[in-house]
Amino acid sequence: MAQDRPLLGILLMLGFCIVAPVGDAVAKVLGQSVPLSQLVLIRFAVQVIILVPIVWAGSRLWRMRGRVFRLTLFRTVLHILGIGAMFTALKYLPLADAVAIAFVMPFIMLLLGKYVLGEEVGSRRFMACIVGFAGTLLVVQPSFVEVGWPALLPVFVAINFSVFMLVTRQIAKETDPIGLQAVSGVMAVVIMGPLVVLLQGRDIPGIELIRPDSMEWTLLLAIGGLGTLAHLLMTWSLRYAPSATLAPMQYLEIPFATILGFIVFRDLPNGLASVGICITIAAGLYIVLRERAISRLTAPAPAPA
Repeated sequence: MAQDRPLLGILLMLGFCIVAPVGDAVAKVLGQSVPLSQLVLIRFAVQVIILVPIVWAGSRLWRMRGRVFRLTLFRTVLHILGIGAMFTALKYLPLADAVAIAFVMPFIMLLLGKYVLGEEVGSRRFMACIVGFAGTLLVVQPSFVEVGWPALLPVFVAINFSVFMLVTRQIAKETDPIGLQAVSGVMAVVIMGPLVVLLQGRDIPGIELIRPDSMEWTLLLAIGGLGTLAHLLMTWSLRYAPSATLAPMQYLEIPFATILGFIVFRDLPNGLASVGICITIAAGLYIVLRERAISRLTAPAPAPA
């Protein structure tokens, strides 16, 4: 059982917030030419190719039984649905908007951590999360008139991944992070592979298969690698810190997505959204400083010489 180390958990979550938008940007590019089912299936297949040899060579813990196996299977289904919904949203929405809309997720996580897991949430941390959420509302400017129902997909993603992270927190200290991701990848391929094959020829949008060109294959391999790294970072972070601690930190994914969206797609938020981004950054930095102060106060005193 790993002991809670909040600062390490925060740093790992920061890494997730940087890597995840890069993967989303690649998915947005690929979503214009690669069918959704093939995109998601290859993303998990690459995860298996990367992690299974590491698990095999390192004799890591991967065998699961009973409660852990059932929760891992449930987590995998949530992962498939969440990634599929996010990739679909990215086809219609700017990168920063899709990420920003989904960022009701940390607020949902905070409530789940408090009322489901019984984790302690201090008033300052709770207020910081509310401030971050208010900043997110300034960033969120979805136009349902322009894009219709896809604008709702990031909301589904937020709810989905809130439960996903709650389940991850339940099993993170009982499993090896790399082993967990390897098993999840195998489960996803086993679930999706037969479904994609069986549903061919039934004229279901997003289920058809194509032959990617060399550039598409390069991006498909990249999205698998980035997705694997991002979720390893998230899993490690939850191993060392409560979900309520990490929830406000995830707001930092918004400015990273905004910068990346401008560089790749020339999408730039307006003035109101920029104010919101600044507020979310401030809330996240406050949590970092707050956790550092608490860590120093609770650190054991050095033994006398």
